[in-house]
Amino acid sequence: MSDSRGRQTSDQPPHSGGAQPGPPPEEPERRSGILMGRPFGVPIYVTPSWFVIAALITWVFGGQLDRVLPGLGAARYLVAFSFAVAFYGSVLVHELAHTVVALRYRLGVRRIQLQFFGGVSEIENEAETPWREFWLAFVGPLLSLALGGLFYLALQAVELSTVPGVLLTGLMVSNLVVAAFNLLPGLPLDGGRMLRAVVWGVTGKPMSGTVAAAWIGRALAIAVLIGLPLLSAARGVERSSTDTLVDAVLAAVLAAIIWNGAGGSLRNARLKEALPGLRLRDLARRAVEVTADTPLGEALRQAREARAGALVVVDGRGEPVGLVRESAVRAVPEHRRPWVAVGALARDLEPGLRLAADLTGEDLLRAVRATPAGEYLVVEADGRVYGVAALTDIEQRLTAAVAGR
Repeated sequence: MSDSRGRQTSDQPPHSGGAQPGPPPEEPERRSGILMGRPFGVPIYVTPSWFVIAALITWVFGGQLDRVLPGLGAARYLVAFSFAVAFYGSVLVHELAHTVVALRYRLGVRRIQLQFFGGVSEIENEAETPWREFWLAFVGPLLSLALGGLFYLALQAVELSTVPGVLLTGLMVSNLVVAAFNLLPGLPLDGGRMLRAVVWGVTGKPMSGTVAAAWIGRALAIAVLIGLPLLSAARGVERSSTDTLVDAVLAAVLAAIIWNGAGGSLRNARLKEALPGLRLRDLARRAVEVTADTPLGEALRQAREARAGALVVVDGRGEPVGLVRESAVRAVPEHRRPWVAVGALARDLEPGLRLAADLTGEDLLRAVRATPAGEYLVVEADGRVYGVAALTDIEQRLTAAVAGR
């Protein structure tokens, strides 16, 4: 599956996943499990959760093999584990298809993860055109269909009632299921990305495509939650209570992943749409400049008179040297404020805490991530103090944008 900036393309059995904003480009690569290699320069990690799903596949498929090939005995679990490894090899090919196209379009790929419910490719940038978006999403299911066809052709050369026959049948069916499921037209599935691209191309508005595909994705989540257990029950095969419970749990987990992925895609799109309008100059509070030995009570009185929302500590020459932390001010009881100097509540003004008033959008977020703090001094191009930006104000503006308010 595919998604936008910090985008994740996720492919999972039966295949679904989420889209969440990735770290900024300059953030160092985080270890995400066991490093398996770097094809095309993209690291591939196997997370610990993969071993959980591999064990589950081994247990379930091994139990089915006992009915199909009863002569295997305990060796059926080794065959089942081989199927789990081969299936995730197919998922990796699916992910590599997304990766190759993303690299071809110079979108950048941070890494690929194999995890509990499949694979995740973290693509750094969004496709520039609807057609590129469509092809980037479609190539994954296309490769899964091709793999299903190859396993079908290989199946013609073996007996169905043998270990190779059972393995090839399982791989053929699983790849076709992965392809078909991913082609469903709802985010975060590949089909949802394709639908988004189509609506984007027709309307000229990426956001319109995201909204349509996200809501269909949520409808799919509900359908999976209700439909998968009903389909299992309707097959007419005698099933134990354990099998029924496993079906219900897997359906619930898969539905939650699809629902959260659809919502995450919508939030990311809203955030991306709102970022150009995020201007530090609009978010900065008026500030009062005081010396370090000024009593907090007096400094707050001056701030009230000036209708200011922040305090900047200056030296004897009037140069800013610190920012009074809002959290520290709130921690001082009112009766103590005439006796506490603001210098004791200030953070030294490091270079990263001085931001240009003209910062906007992603540049602003990148600057805030580089030096985490509660407050930042906002300055004009000539160095004059414009005000103070509180991190809480930036977060509230982004939260409102993501919520669509």
